[in-house]
Amino acid sequence: MLSYLHAYHAGNFADVLKHAILVHTLDYLAQKPKPYFYLDTHSGPGLYKLSDSESQKNEEYLNGIAPLWQSKILPPPIARYKQVIQQCNQENNSQNLDYYPGSPWIAANLTREFDRLSFCELHPREIETLTDNFQQDRRIKQFNQDGFQKAITSLPPKERRGLVLIDPPYEVKQDYERVVDVLIASHKRFATGTYAIWYPVVKRQTIQKMLNDIQHSGIRNIQLFELGLQPDTSERGMTSSGMIVINPPWTLWQAMEESLPFLAKQLGGEKGVYKMAQLVTE
Repeated sequence: MLSYLHAYHAGNFADVLKHAILVHTLDYLAQKPKPYFYLDTHSGPGLYKLSDSESQKNEEYLNGIAPLWQSKILPPPIARYKQVIQQCNQENNSQNLDYYPGSPWIAANLTREFDRLSFCELHPREIETLTDNFQQDRRIKQFNQDGFQKAITSLPPKERRGLVLIDPPYEVKQDYERVVDVLIASHKRFATGTYAIWYPVVKRQTIQKMLNDIQHSGIRNIQLFELGLQPDTSERGMTSSGMIVINPPWTLWQAMEESLPFLAKQLGGEKGVYKMAQLVTE
């Protein structure tokens, strides 16, 4: 299935969580002078114009980046994330919130000239746009391939340092199982790497099974962070989303302690929820 287009959801509350963690992790990796490898398994086009029809259909950015764009006082990790969004708009000749960067744009702009990046995308329209957006950057290779399989075959990287973002659309139920299988296989090849896995909370039972499988995989040092606009419900639709981070920056937990209560209240109001958990210790 290749019907999923992230443009419908660009800049929503799930993106805020995912990209705030991504920014923090990339900043952390850049503190050391040694190069590192970044792999994005499901890249999308890399950049979204919020006035386009897909983003305007549900205007999901109004419950995500838009309120933060207007906020004057933010926790430091969220202020840093907002700074990246502002940079994206400025580089596209806008002082307003007209554009939202996908994870490829964020990674391309936070990595250094000697780091190496790989972006994977199967959707024919999305890979064409992705290639157009980044083909001038020699550090970056785009692959019109299955990102799950590419993650395994790309590891271990020659740099021996790296971040793998696993961000499938979960169009099919098998994606939840593939996430676990690919994570285990990738970790066997590159145990010291950092892995960040995004997931939607549509059916809590499905998520709990995936988390249980990861907890019992033998992988150590796993943290979980969730952000939701409301508690779990039996109604259809995503109420929360989460990030599982393996080998996280030691600074990430404190950054999320500062950020998640604020985001839950700012984006969800009285119904906003969040969760932090150390799924497996080091």
